[in-house]
Amino acid sequence: MPARAGLSSAEDDTVSGQLVAAEGLPWPPRVGDFYPPDLAGPWVTKFTLMVWLAVGILIIFFMVAYRNPKLVPSKGQWVAESIYGLVRDNIAREQMGKDGIKFAPYFTVLFCFIALTNLFGITPGLQISPNSHIAFPIVLALVSFVLYIYAGVRKHGLGQYLKQSLILPGVPWPMHILLIPIEFLQTFIVRPFTLAVRLFANMFAGHLILLVFTVGGFVMLASDSLFIQVSSVAAFLMAILMAFFEVLVSLLQAYVFVILSANYIGSSLADEH
Repeated sequence: MPARAGLSSAEDDTVSGQLVAAEGLPWPPRVGDFYPPDLAGPWVTKFTLMVWLAVGILIIFFMVAYRNPKLVPSKGQWVAESIYGLVRDNIAREQMGKDGIKFAPYFTVLFCFIALTNLFGITPGLQISPNSHIAFPIVLALVSFVLYIYAGVRKHGLGQYLKQSLILPGVPWPMHILLIPIEFLQTFIVRPFTLAVRLFANMFAGHLILLVFTVGGFVMLASDSLFIQVSSVAAFLMAILMAFFEVLVSLLQAYVFVILSANYIGSSLADEH
């Protein structure tokens, strides 16, 4: 919103806030909503508690599911085996071939963790995903890329790994002066950056949309106009609809993150460029 005449942008925000407060209406959604206050120092926030909650839930789930494995599985064992089979066959093996089997446990845990923390965004009492804060997708992307580099170096050796990652075969050597920095940027900078930003942007945008329709509905409901009050029903219905859509986005983003991680690690293990 452009600043009022004679006021700086910061002063204009202050005036706008005073006007909204004077009318008894809440602030619209802001980026600050994604930074909850510290609970017990800077290292303990609502986000960190949700991350530990997700870890605890997954540990308990898989321990209970496999505490007494049977040939005819129980419901919990069937769910756990179905998730593992999905990741092993449709992600690890599809993207990496036979080499992907040994990475399937990591991809399964990664998929379950991202999907669960994404679904926290529509869970009553939590209502936001830790992945809507850029720090958490960055950490997840770095873990995958440490594994990506480690797997490649372990198989090919450091020198050969860097050679096949940075040097394109069949290219005249003067072109390498230009191509090596580009390949380095694409392989070691752009890939982890886009992996993290893709997850963060989708969860941030999804939660912001939910906030817009929910807060907008309450603002319309507080209006003096009967027509606007009645119209608030549409905003609440859209909020409910977007919540269901957010479930699909949460699962899809977990799948995309894991499948890209598998693709990158597979390319690191490949013999050709």
